[in-house]
Amino acid sequence: MLSNLITYLSQLYILIGFSILMLFTSCTETPEKVNEVEVIPEVDKGLFINLDSIIIKEKSEDLDRLFSRLQKRTGFNGTVLYGEKGRVIFKKAYGFRNVRYKKDSLQLDDAFQLASVSKMFTAMAIMILKNEGELNYDEDIRTYLPEFPYEDVTCRWLMTHRAGLPRYMSLAHDKWKNKELPLDNDNMLELFVEYHPDKYFTPDRGFHYCNSNYAVLVNVVEAVSGEHFEDFMEEKIFNPLGMNNSFVYNMRGDSAVSLFVEKGVPGFRHRGWRWREMENYYLNGVMGDKGIYTSVEDLYKFDRSLDQFTLLPDSILREAFKPGSKKYWKRKNNYGFGWRLRDGMDSTAYHFGWWKGFRTFYIRDMEHEKTLIVLSNKDKGPGSDNFWNIIKSDTLPIGPYTEVMN
Repeated sequence: MLSNLITYLSQLYILIGFSILMLFTSCTETPEKVNEVEVIPEVDKGLFINLDSIIIKEKSEDLDRLFSRLQKRTGFNGTVLYGEKGRVIFKKAYGFRNVRYKKDSLQLDDAFQLASVSKMFTAMAIMILKNEGELNYDEDIRTYLPEFPYEDVTCRWLMTHRAGLPRYMSLAHDKWKNKELPLDNDNMLELFVEYHPDKYFTPDRGFHYCNSNYAVLVNVVEAVSGEHFEDFMEEKIFNPLGMNNSFVYNMRGDSAVSLFVEKGVPGFRHRGWRWREMENYYLNGVMGDKGIYTSVEDLYKFDRSLDQFTLLPDSILREAFKPGSKKYWKRKNNYGFGWRLRDGMDSTAYHFGWWKGFRTFYIRDMEHEKTLIVLSNKDKGPGSDNFWNIIKSDTLPIGPYTEVMN
C-alpha cells in the first residue's frame, strides 16, 4: 500500500515540477515582451508540505503496525525512533519500565543503558581531543599513560579493535577478588599493570573486537583532558547538543556495589517463567565500552549532529566511518571509530549492544539519510533482521528538513 502511494506521489511531484517548468518556459518564449517585467507565479509550498505529510503518516502507521506485531509476537518492550532526510518519521514507546509487573509505561524521554552503542561516544571524545590538538591517533598511548604495560598501542588501534589487548572482564573475573567492590577504569589499568596478561597479537596485526580497547580509551581521555570522563562527556557532547536525558553511569567513590542501578530505566532478564530486574554489577563501574544512558530522542540529536558537523568538522568526522581493517573473507563487516560498517551497503554504519538486561540497535544509512534507533530494557526480543528490513525499504519521496516543513 505504501509503495503504491509512493509511486503515485512521485508521479504527482514530477507532474507538478513539469507544469512549473512549462510556466517558466512560456514566460520567455515571446520576444516582444523581453523588456517587460514578468510576474513569476508563486508556488504553493503548502501543496508539497501536505504531500509529505501524507507519505510520512502512511510510513508512521506501517512502522507502528510492525512494532505492535513485534510486541505481541516477541514481547518487544522499548522505545523506537525512525528518521529520514533529517525529519522524524516515527517515534513511540511500547511497554513498561517495570517489565515484571507491567507498570509504569515507558516514555520517549526515558534513558536506557546503551551497552556497546556507548563506544561511538567514547570514540567521539577521542576525536574531539584530536580536533583540539590534544592528542595524536598514532602516538603510543604510553605518552598519555606511562604505566600502560603494552608497547605500540595507539588510539587508532584501540578505536578500530586492532590493539590485540586481552579481555579485562576475564582478567577481573580471575583477579578482582571482592566482587562486592566496584571495579573502575583505574582499577582495570592497575590489573593490567600487575598481571600483564598475554596479548592476542602484536598491535595492527589483526582484528579482535574487545571491550578492553574502549575502556582504556577512557583512561586516555581522563589523562589528556584532566577531567573525569563523565564530566568531559557532559561538557563536550551532552550539553552542547541538548541531550538533557543522557548521562554516563559510574560508581566513582562508591564503597560497595549497590543492589540496583538507581538511574535510568531498569534492565530485565527472563529466567525460569518470569522477568527479573537485573541487579547492579561490579563491572558497571568501568566506562567506555558501555555505561552511556540516553533516550531515543537524545540519541537522535546526536545523530543529527553528525550530519550537521555540530561537534566536529567533516575533515575529522569522516574518518570515523572509514574501514579500520583491510577486507578479509572471514570478517563479515568492518569497523571504524566506534562504528561497525555494513558489508555490501555503502555508507551504512551501525552498532548493536547487549548488556545486563538491555538490547540496543542504532543504524545509519548515510547515503539515503535514514536513521533507526531501537532501545529495549529486555535481554530477549526481536532479531535485528526486522530492523534491517526497515532500513532497506524504499526511500520516501519527501523533501529534506526545513523550518517551513516542520
